[in-house]
Amino acid sequence: MDARWWAVVVLATLPSLGAGGESPEAPPQSWTQLWLFRFLLNVAGYASFMVPGYLLVQYLRRKNYLETGRGLCFPLVKACVFGNEPKAPDEVLLAPRTETAESTPSWQVLKLVFCASGLQVSYLTWGILQERVMTGSYGTTATSPGEHFTDSQFLVLMNRVLALVVAGLYCVLRKQPRHGAPMYRYSFASLSNVLSSWCQYEALKFVSFPTQVLAKASKVIPVMMMGKLVSRRSYEHWEYLTAGLISIGVSMFLLSSGPEPRSSPATTLSGLVLLAGYIAFDSFTSNWQDALFAYKMSSVQMMFGVNLFSCLFTVGSLLEQGALLEGARFMGRHSEFALHALLLSICSAFGQLFIFYTIGQFGAAVFTIIMTLRQAIAILLSCLLYGHTVTVVGGLGVAVVFTALLLRVYARGRKQRGKKAVPTEPPVQKV
Repeated sequence: MDARWWAVVVLATLPSLGAGGESPEAPPQSWTQLWLFRFLLNVAGYASFMVPGYLLVQYLRRKNYLETGRGLCFPLVKACVFGNEPKAPDEVLLAPRTETAESTPSWQVLKLVFCASGLQVSYLTWGILQERVMTGSYGTTATSPGEHFTDSQFLVLMNRVLALVVAGLYCVLRKQPRHGAPMYRYSFASLSNVLSSWCQYEALKFVSFPTQVLAKASKVIPVMMMGKLVSRRSYEHWEYLTAGLISIGVSMFLLSSGPEPRSSPATTLSGLVLLAGYIAFDSFTSNWQDALFAYKMSSVQMMFGVNLFSCLFTVGSLLEQGALLEGARFMGRHSEFALHALLLSICSAFGQLFIFYTIGQFGAAVFTIIMTLRQAIAILLSCLLYGHTVTVVGGLGVAVVFTALLLRVYARGRKQRGKKAVPTEPPVQKV
């Protein structure tokens, strides 16, 4: 039994072994290029900031610095460690969504078209560019095969920097609630968000984009399992039914779709392990953000705080590894990559603003329908642009998954109809 488990670990972390030397596109890698080593190296870099910072926060709290502290650094320490006001969990932070009397049906339709178009353009472009950057080569000529961009962490940094700038400008230009959360609490959501994004980008080296999209769509299954095991939460029959349909649809797609050019049992296993890591870290991010919304803050303030620490973590880790300059040199060598990375970051940042606006104007149900349709279109575009093979059974599996997702939206809407809706903040990092 132990030997079999060891074989699984070896195959997951050494993808070149499972390919049997038959992968002409990927030359043999040194052990320092293996995804597991890079993951542990990144985690070690983040820990070099998180652990001292956490110990410092605990020290200041034990010393009651809030009462005894003085000097120029006191306001900064107070904001970072203690916050500016106590938590108010019973306070309604946002007013319910209302429609003004001047809002005519035609105006509402125009706003819906604007929101849907913005979300579709932002995230469809983001998905196409993500696959291009992580799987394509740059600088290809008749005599040179070009080179692949391999540092997912550098790409995460670029996304977070632009998102930080956009959120900061929005906070300056639009009036925001008085911020009360201790800044250090954002660091936990930032860490899990950076790791989830890294796993998402890295997984594209081993599985196709359609597989990644379906894995993200099936996130409801582990969420329900954790809710049942950890929180003893009960679910209705329609929730079990739709979760079962999603499982069946994903299984149909994975088991029947044609093989990818670079696929093997080992690379597929590596990709699935990374997708599992993405789902786990992303679930933690959403839950931690939900807890942070007990403080008086807006979604854009949350976006700013999370991306601020994400930038600090990724810059520090890249500097420790000496990879920041290498990523900049790659951009200098390949202007096409620089353009793709910039567009990727723009789509990610402005997509967040479209999320907030759509939910504020039309509610979470309409937003979920738009994003579900976006996932289906993204799979279709990926297959058309990058030549992924999908069999008839695999296509039916995709249809089953998205039908189940739409059924969940419909059933949840019927359940909540007639009940007073409690306004909630959407999770910030969705991509």
